[in-house]
Amino acid sequence: MYCPLCSYKQTQVIDSRVTKGGKSVRRRRQCSKCEERFTTYEEIEIVRFTVVKRSGEKEDYDRRKIEVGLRKALEKRPVNEEKIQKILNEIEYDLQASEKRKIESKKIGKMIMDKLRDTDEVAFIRFASVYKGFGSVESFEKMLKQLK
Repeated sequence: MYCPLCSYKQTQVIDSRVTKGGKSVRRRRQCSKCEERFTTYEEIEIVRFTVVKRSGEKEDYDRRKIEVGLRKALEKRPVNEEKIQKILNEIEYDLQASEKRKIESKKIGKMIMDKLRDTDEVAFIRFASVYKGFGSVESFEKMLKQLK
């Protein structure tokens, strides 16, 4: 690891800590030449994959799309930023663990719904109403009965 301050190529790790629920390592380093300290993070490399939409159209996976959907569902709900990031990381970890290079959007939607069901029922209903595209009050009531 090169020192970001003097570009010397030898640094020493002086402290390591597991972060983000075990999915990242924070390392405190010191340059062997200038003795300045800096922090690095080691994370799992995200393998790129394709999302197959309902229409059959394919697009590159984009974490931000999941985040936007989660945030809309959780808007004004008592869920903190740490929990939102944990949900995002768990979904992404599960997607990576499947080792498939093509993932159907409905599988991602189901994963989000499962996480929201366990986190906040109102957010779950909000997300489900958009994701499932309820066409009537009856279909919405049916989802509520399933939730109970």
